[in-house]
Order: sequence, then C-alpha cells, then structure tokens
Amino acid sequence: MPSTRLLYGTTAFLSAFLLFLIEPLAAKQILPLLGGSSAVWLTCLVFFQTTLLLGYLYAHWLSGLSDTTRQRRIHIAAVVAALLSLTLSWFLPPSFSSTAHPVETVFWTLTRTIGLPFLLLASTSPLLQSWLSQREADHNGKPAAVWFRLFALSNTGSLLALLAYPTLFEPNLTLRAQRTFWSAGFLLFAILAFALTSQLSLSSLSTPLNSDDEAPTAPLTHRWLWFLLPMAAAMQLSSVTAHLTSNIAAIPLLWVLPLAVYLITFILAFDRPALYRRPLVVRVLVVMLASLGYALSKTDFSLPITLTILFFLIECFIACLFCHGETYALRPRRASEATLFYLLIAGGGATGTFLVGIAFPLLFSANYDLALAFFATALLALAATWRDGWPQRLLWATASALLFALTLALHVSYSNNSLASMRNFYGSLRVTQTYAAIQQAPLRTLLHGVIQHGTQIFSPEFSHRPTTYYAADSGIGLALRFCCSGRNHDAAHPRNIGVIGLGTGTVAAYGQPGDRIRFYEINPQVEPITRNLFTYLRDSPAAITVVPGDARTSLTSEPPQHFDILAIDAFSGDAIPLHLLTTQAIQLYLRHMTPNGILVFHVSNQYLDLPPELALLAEASHLQVRNVITGSNEARAEFRAEWVLMTADPTFFAQPEIATLADQIYVKPHLRLWTDDYSSLLPILQTGGH
Repeated sequence: MPSTRLLYGTTAFLSAFLLFLIEPLAAKQILPLLGGSSAVWLTCLVFFQTTLLLGYLYAHWLSGLSDTTRQRRIHIAAVVAALLSLTLSWFLPPSFSSTAHPVETVFWTLTRTIGLPFLLLASTSPLLQSWLSQREADHNGKPAAVWFRLFALSNTGSLLALLAYPTLFEPNLTLRAQRTFWSAGFLLFAILAFALTSQLSLSSLSTPLNSDDEAPTAPLTHRWLWFLLPMAAAMQLSSVTAHLTSNIAAIPLLWVLPLAVYLITFILAFDRPALYRRPLVVRVLVVMLASLGYALSKTDFSLPITLTILFFLIECFIACLFCHGETYALRPRRASEATLFYLLIAGGGATGTFLVGIAFPLLFSANYDLALAFFATALLALAATWRDGWPQRLLWATASALLFALTLALHVSYSNNSLASMRNFYGSLRVTQTYAAIQQAPLRTLLHGVIQHGTQIFSPEFSHRPTTYYAADSGIGLALRFCCSGRNHDAAHPRNIGVIGLGTGTVAAYGQPGDRIRFYEINPQVEPITRNLFTYLRDSPAAITVVPGDARTSLTSEPPQHFDILAIDAFSGDAIPLHLLTTQAIQLYLRHMTPNGILVFHVSNQYLDLPPELALLAEASHLQVRNVITGSNEARAEFRAEWVLMTADPTFFAQPEIATLADQIYVKPHLRLWTDDYSSLLPILQTGGH
C-alpha cells in the first residue's frame, strides 16, 4: 500500500507541476503573435480553465466505466496520443497570427501545441483520486479518507511550478531550453501514467462499499454552490490579474502572483480546513470588499505600487479562501460523487474566467470587471451564509446592494466628460474632454485604461503643438528636429518617419510638406478615434499612412522603408511588448533605416528600468546610445518623458543641442541580452514606483 500511494502521489504532484509550468511558458510564447498584449494571459487563462474542465469531464466519464480493462485501454491510448501530439508540435510550422481575431489565435495556437498533453495532465488529479479512493475502499471501507489530500498535493505541485517559473526558469533558461525541460518532464509523467494504469488490471476498482452508499447524496443547492462559488473565485482571480497587469505592469510576475494566491486558498481549504476560520474570514472579506470598492469609486485615489499590489492580493486571497472554504465545507460525502464535485468546480472556474476574459470586453464599453467580481462574491456569500440566520443575510444583502450601486456609479463616472468609450482584446479606450489651463481651451485626452496616450489642446494657437511625451525638447522632439543634419525643413529633402504605436497621432504635428510618416498600430479601434476625435493626422502637411496589425510582423513582410527615424512607442500603459526589444527586432529595424537613421524608444516607465537593457542591445548592434529625460510643464500639457536614442551616425550626439540634453547609459554587469529566445523583466523591475 505505501508504494501504491507513493506512485499515486508522485504522479499527481508531477502532473500538477507540469500543468502549471506550461501555463506561463505557453503564454510567453504567444505574446509576440499578438503584439505583447497584456490580455494574452487572460485569454490563456480562459483556455486553461476550459481545458481543465474538459479534463475533469474525461476523468468523470472514464472513472464511471464499470469495465476496468476498458478504462486501462482508453487511458493508455490517451497517453500515447498526447505523446504523439507533443512530438508533432516540435516539427509543426509556426502558428498563424491574426491581430484582428486575437482570441481565436490564442485558442488555436494553444490547441495545436499543448492541447492534448494539457488535457491529459488536467484529468490526472481527479482520476487518480477516484481510482485511489475505490482501491482503498476494497481494503478498509473508507473511500473518502485519502482523495482530498491527493488534491492538495497536486495543488502544491502547481504552486511550486508557478513560483519557480518567474524566479528560476524565465531568468536563466531560453524558451527552447524551457520547452525541452517541460517535454522531458512530460515523458517522465507518461512513464508513470503507464505504470499506474497497468495496475488497474491487477486490482478491481469496484464501486465503493456500503459505507459510501449509505452516505447522503449531496442536495441540489450544494451542487449549484459547487459551481457558483468557484466561479466567483475565478472572477476574482481574473479581474485582479487584469487590473494589475493593465494598470501597473504586464509582467509574468504579476500573472503568477494572483494565480499563486488562488492556489494557496485551494491548498488551505482542502488540506488544512482547520485553518479556515469562517467568522474571521467573513469579517475580513466584508472590510476588504468595502475598502477596495470605495477605492474604485474614487478615480483620483492612488497608493504606492507595493501597497496597491499587496491590497489587491490580500482581497483576492480572502475572497478565494472564502469561496473555496465554503466549497470544501459542502463537499460530497460519497466518493462516487468526487469526480462530479471536481467537474463542477472546474466548470465554475472556466465560466468565471470566460466572463472576465472574453464576455465582459464584448458586453461593456468600459471596464467594470472588479466591481462585478466584488458583486458576485457578495451575492454568493449571501447564499453560502443564508443558513446562519438573519444577521448574516442582512449583512450580505446590504453588501450586494452597495456593490451593485458601485457598478452603476462607475458607469456614471466613466460617462462624465467622455466623448467615446470602447473596449476590445487590446484594452479599454476612452476619450475625455476637459478644459486646459491655457486659455481654458477644450482639452481632449485618449486614455488606455488609466494611462494617457495623448492629448490635444483645441485652440488655434495650440492645436498643432505636440503635447504629453512629445514636446520639442523631448527625445523624440530632438530626433525629429536634428535627425537630418541641417535639411530638416528643406522640402527638397523630406524626412521619412516611422512610428510604432499611433495613439493620438501627436508625432504628425512635426510633419512638414514632403515628409512621409508611417504609423503602425495593432489595435483596430485606435485609428478611427484618432482620425475622428483628434486633428493631428488631418492637419499635418506630411503624407500619413497607418498600417494595421503588429508592427514587427508588418515590418518583416515589407520592403525596406528607408526611415530617417523609427520611433518605438507601442507600450500600452506600462506594458512592455518584449518582442519589439530583442536583438532580432533591432536588426529588423536597421534593415528599414537609412545608414545614419535614428531609433527612438519611449521608455517612460514607473516600474521597469529599460535604458540599461537598451544600451546592451545597442552595444550588440554597434550603435551609439543616449538617454534623454525631460521635465513636465502642466501649462503646456507636457509630461515628464524619457526616451532612448540609438544611431550609427557618430556626429548626431555631438551636436550641441543634443549633447546638452542627452546622457550616457551604462550597461549593468548582471544584465543578459534579450533575444527572441530569451527575455526576463525581473532583473530590471523597480519596486518603488507610485
């Protein structure tokens, strides 16, 4: 018996470790296909939760077969099919990418590369629990004594994988090495699965003993809560993750932390239920929902970055602990209902991530994800605590009503001063109109989430003036003014300018007659906003072209463009599309540049110290590099801006105007060169931002 338990435990642990190790790895491989969008991770979560549900459904169906030999043959065939699928994925050509259909791209790419192996790994935990509980029922008549512990063991493997990826795997291994390691691990898992499945023919997996038959069947209300409570927990996970990645930084560490918190609550609820102190958790949950709900209602409210992350993770922890603790308290007493229990948990998880990751962006033009997740949690708390009497009913009914009112208040707040509001896979966009300090002229601003992506002052004197990060003395302003050694304004020698990232089209304000400005923009909703609600493009005397889709993909398929300047400003808030910042990307840019052309990178970022890494990239490409930092001027709607300039022209940085404002960048010794096969934001992460 100990050796059997060891085999079951090892297989469950390894399958869970591999299951959650492949999640950030696969998501990182997909990022370049969709321009590095922070929504890639949320869409991947939907796929993972959906495939987890299919895996649990397979386990539920297989364990329900009465013929042990048939179970063994089917599962061995599934293992062989998964191995063949994994082997073929190494030799298949790269997946197609469609920035116009990003969700389909994510689902198809994941299906063809890891679909079958992931489904098999997902089915392992509930399948082993069912087999082990029935196997031990033959000996001691206690079918439910071990299977919940096996579930907690698999969650421990999942947690270790999540913590290991951003701290050990990503900083030290290339993507190919990571994939090789994972494939070797899956081969070991397949061997264990063959060994374990072969034991099915050695022992009869009969139906549980009478002790299980005599246990009461779970009532229908409990089964509904097996589904709805995990759904609320998954909504908490997805909405908190989306908030952190879109409003703070889209880095793998912030993918992993909420998911790790989510898994810890599973471990505590299912393996250490005594630590779930229900009265305390309920009180803290009320306080967290109330305080963060209040913070959401105050658009001007902000905290230091560390506290923001901490508070949201604590709220996610308490909410998920409540949902999972209540789910465990309502667990079935019959081992024969085990796979149904986990099937409904998986179904709830898949539904929660689907709502936040796919449904809400389609249904709502603004981001109400957190408010709706808080409301769902309060509503489920009302249902779960209903049996506790009127004090709890009144408390959670009031909380539910207030959180619903918060959602309505957010809608009113988003509507105020808004000329347009829309949302898609690439984020939520909003155009507001207020009044500038200068002449009280109308001031229009494009926001991506809470980050400003451009501003225009609508007055005859200032409507053509570059604002925000693009002022005349900014890095991009200096490059545009001094790029061409005295022929800036000579119509006979026009400038050829490329810009990755459209925003409000502010760079077009620098256009002169004869200039050609070519924008690259991945979000299809941005160009209509820019052309209809801002006038930079239509007022510019330059010839303007907007190329839709991912910039790197477009540049790869285009003939050389001979840019005098190529500006890379495609960062959504503080999200970094790493595929635009690798040695291969730099070489692609240089193919489109004139010999003395200038690469200009917008690196204003509260949380990441990008200039040293860019200096390393410049050094590898034999380019000179400087950093230009300029201050803000609120009266002219100019922001503090930081730009990195690269060029092979030895005279550009020697010009007095440039030399005065441009600073040397020193390469840090611990940094490693970013390539298409290796990148990690952890070494340049700054924790002191606000």
